Amino acid sequence: MNLENTKAQMRKGVLELCILNMLQERDAYANEIIEELKKAELIVVEGTLYPLLTRLKNGGLLAYRWEESTSGPPRKYYSLTELGKSALKELRLTWERLQEAVNHSMNETNENKTS
Repeated sequence: MNLENTKAQMRKGVLELCILNMLQERDAYANEIIEELKKAELIVVEGTLYPLLTRLKNGGLLAYRWEESTSGPPRKYYSLTELGKSALKELRLTWERLQEAVNHSMNETNENKTS
C-alpha cells in the first residue's frame, strides 16, 4: 500500500468543498486559491486545480469574470453561483456527517482495544 497516495487521495476528495467554501467568502483567481489551499496543507498544483475549476464551472457551480491586473495580464476571478451556494450547503452537511461517522468508528475501535 502506498500511504502517500492514500493521503493525497483523501486531500483531493475534499478539494471541491474547500474551494466552494473559500469562494463563498470572496471571489478569487486561481493563484489565490492555490495559495490558500497550500496554507491549509491541501497542496494543489495548477494541473490539479484548473480541471477542477473547469468542471465546477461547467456544472454551473462557479462563474467567472475577467479583471485587469496592475501587475500582469488580466485575471479570471471565480465566484459561486446560486447553484454553487446550494451545493456548498449540501457538501457541508455531507462533510459533517462523514466526520461524525469516521470519528465514531475511530472511537469505537479505540474503545475495543482498551477493553
